[in-house]
Amino acid sequence: MTRKTKILLPVGILLLSIIAALTIALTRPEVQPQPVEIPRKLVRVMTVEKQTVGMTVRSQGNVVPRTESMLVAEAAGRVITVSPAFVAGGFFEAGEVLITLDPSDYELALTQAKSQVAQAELAYQIEEQQGRIARDEWRRLNQGEIPPLVAREPQLNQARANLEAARANLRKAELNLERTRIRAPFVGRLRSKNVDVGQYVAPGSPLAMVYAVDYVEVRLPVSDDALAYIDMPFNFRGERNRESAPKVILRARFAGQDQSWEGYLSRIEGEIDPQSRMIYLVARVEDPYGQRRKMQQVPLTVGLFVEAEIFGRQVSDVVEIPRAALRNGSQVLVVDNQERLYHREVEVIREEGDIAYLRGGLQAGEKICISPLAAVVDGMPVTIVLDDSTPSVSQSGSAGEVQP
Repeated sequence: MTRKTKILLPVGILLLSIIAALTIALTRPEVQPQPVEIPRKLVRVMTVEKQTVGMTVRSQGNVVPRTESMLVAEAAGRVITVSPAFVAGGFFEAGEVLITLDPSDYELALTQAKSQVAQAELAYQIEEQQGRIARDEWRRLNQGEIPPLVAREPQLNQARANLEAARANLRKAELNLERTRIRAPFVGRLRSKNVDVGQYVAPGSPLAMVYAVDYVEVRLPVSDDALAYIDMPFNFRGERNRESAPKVILRARFAGQDQSWEGYLSRIEGEIDPQSRMIYLVARVEDPYGQRRKMQQVPLTVGLFVEAEIFGRQVSDVVEIPRAALRNGSQVLVVDNQERLYHREVEVIREEGDIAYLRGGLQAGEKICISPLAAVVDGMPVTIVLDDSTPSVSQSGSAGEVQP
């Protein structure tokens, strides 16, 4: 093989390879690019339903009696009897005699006062008769106006004054005797006692602490925002009656069981607490111990700590959604008919627990996303799943709850 042949042979092979590669590249079928479809996120949605919601406000407080009084002795004496109800926790009726003091001295004073009245009445009658005789004698011997001294008018006035003083002393003696019987000022219960049979008491001595049981009260602190949902004007005067006042349900665990009692808001206190910045509503429960109705329900005992649910105003056109569906505090994700997400500003009127209550910004029948999504851009396509686990207000029958 010549030197020329050795040079041309590799060059020829290289050229043939290039030609073959070009031929293959030019004659192969063209490959069409396939579009890559981005997978849609699966989201849960709920259909917007506008409801009329009864808002409720939650609070708590201690049960207190409507009236609590210290019985004080108005007379001096030794305690001779006490009522069977005169024990801690004893119930009594209005006017019932709880303590009796020794009345001996007061009975003697009453007898003496009656005697003095009788004497004064007799002296007055004698003076009247003497004055009549004096006037007749003057007319028989004289003419003209009878002088007061002749008619014995000063003596008659003195006798009349003595009679009135004697009668006043009699009333005082009767009152002092009555004060030896210490009576209950109202239907109530005895909290504590300071005396018993055999002890001597003086006027002003504390005898017992009692409180009324015709109804009890609970002071419930609420925020000023919560007042917007309660039909209790801040400038309301007096007390509301049971028919027109907002209803209150009190709950507590007592005697090993969950108990509840129904009451109503009777009034609102007139000041804002400077420490807590709260306003106090006063709930009333009638006949908490069942004295009038002879009920079998567990009594609402004074001193019990209770949770209160106040039933407030009805608010119309409210949308109830899971609180987690809110974004940035005042936005929701609306899903349109093409199953695309868009941000929407809404008016949040209340947030409570896991629920948010909206007014404005949404129309009935629209769908909103309730799935947690990290990053969302308007127009993002999704695949929706209708959520049946989130009950509407009409389905659950619950009301919006407002914390104090």
